[in-house]
Amino acid sequence: MQTARTVITIIEIVLTVFFALLFVYQFFYTFYVLFAREKEKPLLRNKQNRFGVIIPARNEQQVIGQLIDSIRRQTYPTELIRIFVIADNCTDGTAEIARQMGAYVLERQDRELVGKGYALDYFFKHLRERGDACDAYLVFDADNLLDEHFIEEMNNGLNRGYQALTSYRNSKNYGTNWISAGYSLWFLREAKYLNNARMQLNTSCAISGTGFCVSRELIEKNGGWPFHLLTEDMEFTINTIVNGGKIGYCGKAMLYDEQPVKFSQSWNQRLRWAKGFYQVFGRYAGKLFKGILHGSFACYDMMVTILPGILGFAVSVICSIADLSFWLLYPESNSLQRAITIMIIFLIFYYLLMFFMGLLTMLTEGDNISGCSRGRKLWSIFTFPFYMATYLPIAVVALFKKVGWKPIQHTVAKSIDDLSKKQ
Repeated sequence: MQTARTVITIIEIVLTVFFALLFVYQFFYTFYVLFAREKEKPLLRNKQNRFGVIIPARNEQQVIGQLIDSIRRQTYPTELIRIFVIADNCTDGTAEIARQMGAYVLERQDRELVGKGYALDYFFKHLRERGDACDAYLVFDADNLLDEHFIEEMNNGLNRGYQALTSYRNSKNYGTNWISAGYSLWFLREAKYLNNARMQLNTSCAISGTGFCVSRELIEKNGGWPFHLLTEDMEFTINTIVNGGKIGYCGKAMLYDEQPVKFSQSWNQRLRWAKGFYQVFGRYAGKLFKGILHGSFACYDMMVTILPGILGFAVSVICSIADLSFWLLYPESNSLQRAITIMIIFLIFYYLLMFFMGLLTMLTEGDNISGCSRGRKLWSIFTFPFYMATYLPIAVVALFKKVGWKPIQHTVAKSIDDLSKKQ
């Protein structure tokens, strides 16, 4: 028995060290952002690009008007912006509202090929048939709102030589509850301490859902938008990287995104994300590993980004089963006490790590949060670890459950003026 326990202990230590080494570079990201001087890539040209703003929307009549209004109020020349709305399986007034506000509306009805990836591919094929005069495309969810300088800053990013860019993702309902705050704090951290760090260190960033820019050249190279996995944003990101491309980050381009407030909605959305990461891993792991062998740090970064849900779960299950088995087989041993002690230490370490992550993000990004009192901001730091902990059961279920795309209702009908009133 002692020999077996020794082996399990060694395995636990090795795996702990392995995962620590796997993720240590993200701690370097954090400290680099905090202490290194930010540098901005120089402009290679001074072109005013023509932008096509694409809004895939399904029953978004409550919020789409506010997004279009924030696009109309951009500091960028209006004549260089065209708004396209893909009314995807809509049964409400989304298409009519968009038309009334001057958008070009493309209505799509397809109950089998469901999701943003299919809607975007449908749009680009339609646009190719009509002819295209845009230099680049901006993709938003219908519930988004844009800072007035968003497109101007994205244009600067294109003029720095990038063919794809992601933006600073803020939230318009941070203070609703612990769920919306958890989402919001994570996206703020992702912008500041992941994508910003990647940008400063001259490696590739990652597209995250909404608020991204893609050049016409890259769309043509890909033959449209052939990314139809459940996380089409990550699929696009990794496909770009393994084919030698680099995605930039534009921290001055800020958008506001509505976050789910019901746990059932959050569960469904993040279950799709988790399943989508598994799908992307299954399709691109070989290409990523090949890129790592050829010295691509971006491939390593993306591999780690999509990997933990699988290995982390496996490690937890194996160690827990082993410790529990020893206690069941040898009740007189201290296996149960040891397992409980390890679990308590792990939970305390986890909570403190997530708390520190949330605290640091709040200290540096808190002034950007709108419509939320100081008390709620402070409370959200304490609840952030619990929000992150809910990913564990989600990751487990996603391994075994068939997951499809489900719409999330958006109801926070704020204007960009409302969000400028910071508390």
